[in-house]
Amino acid sequence: MTLPFRKDLDKYKDLDEDEILGKLSEEELKQLETVLDDLDPENALLPAGFRQKDQTAKKASGPFDRERLLAYLEKQALEHKDREDYVPFTREKKGKIFIPKQKPVQSYTEEKFSLDPELEEALTSATDTELGDLAAILGMSNLITNNQFCDVVGSSNGIDKDSFSNIVKGEKMLPVFDEPPNPTNVEETLQRIKDNDSRLVEVNLNNIKNIPIPTLKEFAKALETNTHVKNFSLAATRSNDPVAVALADMLRVNTKLKSLNIESNFITGVGILALVDALKDNETLTEIKIDNQRQQLGTVAEVEIAKMLEENTKILKFGYHFTQQGPRARAAAAITQNNDLVWSIRVKVSANTFSSLQP
Repeated sequence: MTLPFRKDLDKYKDLDEDEILGKLSEEELKQLETVLDDLDPENALLPAGFRQKDQTAKKASGPFDRERLLAYLEKQALEHKDREDYVPFTREKKGKIFIPKQKPVQSYTEEKFSLDPELEEALTSATDTELGDLAAILGMSNLITNNQFCDVVGSSNGIDKDSFSNIVKGEKMLPVFDEPPNPTNVEETLQRIKDNDSRLVEVNLNNIKNIPIPTLKEFAKALETNTHVKNFSLAATRSNDPVAVALADMLRVNTKLKSLNIESNFITGVGILALVDALKDNETLTEIKIDNQRQQLGTVAEVEIAKMLEENTKILKFGYHFTQQGPRARAAAAITQNNDLVWSIRVKVSANTFSSLQP
């Protein structure tokens, strides 16, 4: 399925990238490299062999010649003097020669059993079915087939042959289908945010991994003047620190947004600290989710988060799994206190409303 924002990219398929890069100057190449660092900070789009930059300052000595290199290495090895041994090698064998012990061969003698003439005659004249029934009764199930064992034991206990089974079967695996792609039209949604569409209340960009970083910044910039969007979610969109900084600038201005979800992204502690600093002055956001980032935020970031939750009494839900016990306890106490404060205000309002209605 082709995503909506990629429908106009077909005209760029026949471009020669090498020719375009060859015409760029050194300053333009450095500027392009800076932009690519913002788009893909982890270099996940590059093969593993191209992620490390060339740090060699020495000039090239010429084309690669394998035979010449092998000859140089062989000559260098012959010219290198061997290290003298502290104990000279004299080919003398020391210690006892190991002789493996031979295990004694165990011999088994067959024991002869004598049966009563009547019992021996009965076993000799018995049919295969009768011998199978006798083996099943004695518990010697390895001498008979599974069907014969079911016939004997099942018939004696009143169990049907079809319902009798001594085989443990595993449960059938239920197929798990992939979730359908996010149908949100990125370009149309961005334009509606810029136009301050009153019908657009919730924006969901989750799991759309190919949104460019500049486009995500435009979303944050457009939300600064939007007065209708209440919920904004961009989980698993490969957002990084520049996007988090843009969202922090938005939270300092926006007074209508209630919920923000940036889980499962590439935001580090630097971007989270920018958001935390912006939330100290925000009085409208009640829910924020920042869990499951590419790397751990660290103790400093967790302490600042707990401090922010203690100062901001408007946040009622905070989605993050703390790794340190101290900040976790402080954040839990702050969230509980904020919810209790909202509940007490609600009780007072309902009590005042009830008293005003009485004659």
